[in-house]
Amino acid sequence: MNPIVAIVGRPNVGKSTLFNRIIRTCAERIKSAAITESTPGVTRDRNYGEAEWEDKKFIIVDTGGFYAEGIPHEDKDIARQVKEQALFAIEESDLIIHLFNAKEGLNPSDEELSNILRGSGKKILWVANKIDVPSKEDMLLDFYKIGADEIIPVSAVTGHGFDELMDKIVSYLPETMAIKKTEDMPKIAVVGRPNVGKSTLINSLLGKRRLIVSPIPGTTRDAVDSVCTYYSRKYLLIDTAGIRKKGKVYSIERFSVVRSIKSIERADVVIVVLDSSEGIVDQDQKIAGIAEEYGKSLIFLLNKWDIVKNPETEYKKIIQQLKSKMWFADYVPCITTSGLEKKRTTKIFPVIDEIIKERKKRIPTGDLNKFLSKVMASKPLPAYRGKEVKFFYMTQIGIEPPTFVVFVNYPLAVKQQHIRYIEKAIREEYSFKGTPIRIYAKSR
Repeated sequence: MNPIVAIVGRPNVGKSTLFNRIIRTCAERIKSAAITESTPGVTRDRNYGEAEWEDKKFIIVDTGGFYAEGIPHEDKDIARQVKEQALFAIEESDLIIHLFNAKEGLNPSDEELSNILRGSGKKILWVANKIDVPSKEDMLLDFYKIGADEIIPVSAVTGHGFDELMDKIVSYLPETMAIKKTEDMPKIAVVGRPNVGKSTLINSLLGKRRLIVSPIPGTTRDAVDSVCTYYSRKYLLIDTAGIRKKGKVYSIERFSVVRSIKSIERADVVIVVLDSSEGIVDQDQKIAGIAEEYGKSLIFLLNKWDIVKNPETEYKKIIQQLKSKMWFADYVPCITTSGLEKKRTTKIFPVIDEIIKERKKRIPTGDLNKFLSKVMASKPLPAYRGKEVKFFYMTQIGIEPPTFVVFVNYPLAVKQQHIRYIEKAIREEYSFKGTPIRIYAKSR
């Protein structure tokens, strides 16, 4: 798994600007070296991102502004919650960037946060933002009062000192954490917003008479995996529920995605637990979008179905919400269940088995080419710069997720809507239930 780097600091020090520069710069580097693809409109406003520098990959996380104790704020609840975000980020991260505003100098919020960071035992980089030329680096002197060995100057806007900061980040990072191999069994991550019933669902599954459970030390911090045997078939449940430490309750939902990432990275199939009583919300969409981006198979689990009034009406309503919010994952099966009353929970396993087969399915090139000819004959692409767009052939180059390449004379003529059209046709012909597929257009 990739290490996590969090950017923390008081409001208006430039955390989001630095976050965006890291994401943008790393994306440009990767794009020039390999084929990349993202799903538009899914997690565009996300507060996390994948980054890579000097062949080291990591996850970068943006946080809300940290307010010191006693500082007046128009909304005390917001001040408390954004402070919880920072504390959460500290707990979850492998490396922390404490960002200062060099133009405003050191203030009580900076000092309070620096003291908290020291007590965390985590690796810390102290960074002063808004220094856009070397002549302004004397502004760093004020920040040495916190007792840091080094204050790194940077300008998130202009990029001054950016390469040096990135070099420092990767030098501090641990090696990519190996994912522990647990036989050849499906790995199932149970993810979702806080309080949607993940713990109850897992306890229900582990409490079934048919299930034989043996604990395995978790490969992620504060987590325990469980091996379940259901009718002689073994499954590894990756438990993201109940990870919170006693005495600590984090009310900000957006940081549930950080823990979800850790589990999603390891999984084959991701069960997104949804609260039937609340419907589909933006946070559900974000978590499902992360799983899709990682190429993981998906199941939508409508939990708490026991408290839903008028089930038939409500089911139609939620399915419409799924079509609207989860438009990028219209291939995903949906199951209603009640973890509390242990109703229909074991129906998950046959669906998992089916999806695992779909995830590993290969289509012969000959069949794909017959399929492609039929699809293109029914809806040819418009001319590109006055010339006919010709599709030569199609082949599958990978599984988990299934990945296809279409060879065409003008790859730039193949837009996202054309890829979506081909994908829809592939699913009508070959299903690939519950699993994302990747399609790339290349020149021959």
